[in-house]
Amino acid sequence: MEEKGQSKIWSSNYLFLLASIGSTVGLSNIWRFTYLAGENGGGAFVIIYVISLIVMGIPILGAELMIGRRGGKSTVGTMLVLSEKEGISKHWQYFGWIAMTGVFLILSFYCVIAGWTLDYTVTSLLGNLNHLDSVSAVTYYNNILSNPGRMMLTQGIFILANVWIVAKGVQAGLEKSLGWMTPALFVILFALVIYAMFTGQFIKSIEFLFYPDFSKITPKVILAAFGQAFFSLGIGVGVMLTYGAYMPRTSSILRSAAIISFSDGLASILAGLAIFPIVFQYGLSPAEGPGLIFMTLPIAFGQMPAGSIIGALFFLLLVFAALTSSISLLESIISHFEEVSKLGRKMITILAGILLWLVGLGTVFSFNIWSGFTPLDVIRPLRGKTVFGLIDYFGSNILMPIGGILIAVIGGWLLSKTSSRDELRIGNDMVFLVWRFLVRFVAPATVLAIFITNLS
Repeated sequence: MEEKGQSKIWSSNYLFLLASIGSTVGLSNIWRFTYLAGENGGGAFVIIYVISLIVMGIPILGAELMIGRRGGKSTVGTMLVLSEKEGISKHWQYFGWIAMTGVFLILSFYCVIAGWTLDYTVTSLLGNLNHLDSVSAVTYYNNILSNPGRMMLTQGIFILANVWIVAKGVQAGLEKSLGWMTPALFVILFALVIYAMFTGQFIKSIEFLFYPDFSKITPKVILAAFGQAFFSLGIGVGVMLTYGAYMPRTSSILRSAAIISFSDGLASILAGLAIFPIVFQYGLSPAEGPGLIFMTLPIAFGQMPAGSIIGALFFLLLVFAALTSSISLLESIISHFEEVSKLGRKMITILAGILLWLVGLGTVFSFNIWSGFTPLDVIRPLRGKTVFGLIDYFGSNILMPIGGILIAVIGGWLLSKTSSRDELRIGNDMVFLVWRFLVRFVAPATVLAIFITNLS
């Protein structure tokens, strides 16, 4: 591992890209994308989603990488460095705290949901999902949620995997793990797409995903597509800022942002091509909502040839997708406390893992023993929300969009044009001006619209 001052540097641009792509490709690409595409008109949703990756995803992702490489530290540390190098206010360090708080809240419930994917992987291999019908599939899912001990176990195993990888550091932990998990994720995706080509209604799925009915493009669909791109890329929570701090000076920021964004989009579309042929083949509805993955697809896996193997492979894909994202989220937290604490990286990571597990119990219990506990009913927007609902609301709907807007402000307005040019190294003036316009005006406006919509 090279060292540049106190900054850790990725061993190569290839490993940096693998780590960054792994970070963005998560459950949101496979779970959230498919049910949103199903609910919002298929091709109409997909075409807006691709546009959103270009006009919002690449500009803000590029800004976040640029800020990280300029500061060379964690989210908080980078803001303090920039206050000295760029003359911005030291109060911008609070952006770092906002980002880390958002990351921690999101990660606390993400690990619980990832635990479900572990559960389904094992039970698929054991053949316990065979011959499920619509009633028994829902019953099976509800049995998991009603068993706090079972959920605590899978949540704990998943957090333990995160701690084990992140505690090893950037080269021995993140690079080695993401160096094989990210390619494995895409290999599994392609294998499932090939299987779907021969066993499902593949042509109907292509028509559903790539032949848009433009009459279905409504403000709701547009906001859903932009929101999916935003949340899938993980913009605004400081993960890409942290990865940017480890980024080699020889790497092109905008080219990297484009590769990461389009790889993220490719993973989502491949997931659609793997899932929708099965959905159509077995007479299921593509508009099943969040239950598509855990309650609808197991019905099909139980009926298809080699369903146990295919089901296990699919849920293993979800495990990899969850893990490549979660270790990146955890790294963005650990990087800060490693800078300011005398404790070693391993001890910091272990303590963070224990705290994550404890806070995550709020999510676990929200599905069973605390299901009727809605502590902030006196506040109208928070009425009826369980502990999990509150954590998700504050982390995903408030802190993450605020972080995305602040990234655009820092990258587009606070960093000087000279500093931006120095980091981006764009030779073409027109490309630079287009990027600057998008990151200053278009990207923050779309994130603000997402923010306002999510508050309602």
